Amino acid sequence: MRDTTSMLTFILRRLGAGVLTVLTISVLGFYLLHLGARDTARRIVGDTADPTIVARKAHELGLDRPIIVQFFDWAGSALRGDMGRSWFSGQPVTDALASRLPVTLSLTIGAILVTAVVGTILGVLAATRRGRVDGSIQVGSFVGAAIPGFLVALILVLVFAVGLHWVPATGYITPETSITGWLSTIILPIIALSIGATASIAQQVRGSMLDALRLDYVRTLRARGIPNRRVTYDHVLRNSAGPALSVLGIQFIVMLGGAVVVEQVFSLPGLGQTAVSATIQGDIPLVMGLIVVTAVIVLLINLAVDLLQGWLNPKVRLS
Repeated sequence: MRDTTSMLTFILRRLGAGVLTVLTISVLGFYLLHLGARDTARRIVGDTADPTIVARKAHELGLDRPIIVQFFDWAGSALRGDMGRSWFSGQPVTDALASRLPVTLSLTIGAILVTAVVGTILGVLAATRRGRVDGSIQVGSFVGAAIPGFLVALILVLVFAVGLHWVPATGYITPETSITGWLSTIILPIIALSIGATASIAQQVRGSMLDALRLDYVRTLRARGIPNRRVTYDHVLRNSAGPALSVLGIQFIVMLGGAVVVEQVFSLPGLGQTAVSATIQGDIPLVMGLIVVTAVIVLLINLAVDLLQGWLNPKVRLS
């Protein structure tokens, strides 16, 4: 009962902090975007439009009202699930995001799964095998972390799409159309997103496991005759997972940003292309929708990491 209460308190505390963070980001984002919104009405109606038409468009968009009134109008609608319409296309923001979010999430979730599995395996091998295995993994991790993601994406396209013709170079196929086609269009972007993150996780797992392997309890477990594999995976790896989980959560957030570039390279219809075009145009409702959705995703990822940390280490619940 006590553990359940402490976990519930821990979750509520993290949720409260997360909601406050999303609210703060929304306020700052709305204010900063509106600082440069004066010319948006003219961009919509055209540079040669009559000033009267421009003023009428600005009034239609509500740009002539105090910014605090604009924010509360937007926030009230957003809380009801209505984030407005794109100023340029007229499409509802929720529809625009709903059609593109699955593409970006499929990339980032796939990349984080690859990162977690491959990075953990490499980190464990480096910490337990040492010697040439450790040296090779160290060199590979250094190279993987040093190469920019967009360069990795271009190399993958040149080798596997243009050179070997194993997968298409650009485009996206939905899972509903063809599972194999969908996999062929996201496999290279996932690899491009995950290489640098895998290197970071491998280094983190390696360092944490080396520190844990030197502790007295490991020698005690081995002295009791417990098999080395069980000591490594049931005890050392679990106790080393906390720092790696924190890094993994950070890497997921980094991947959301990296997806903007990767989606451009592979011409994927995800949030990345939408973010670039909406920012260039000054489409404030669409940009605000992107900000809120991204902030909520980050909130959920941080909450999941905190819950896993609390499960692995009950002391974390008290922080």
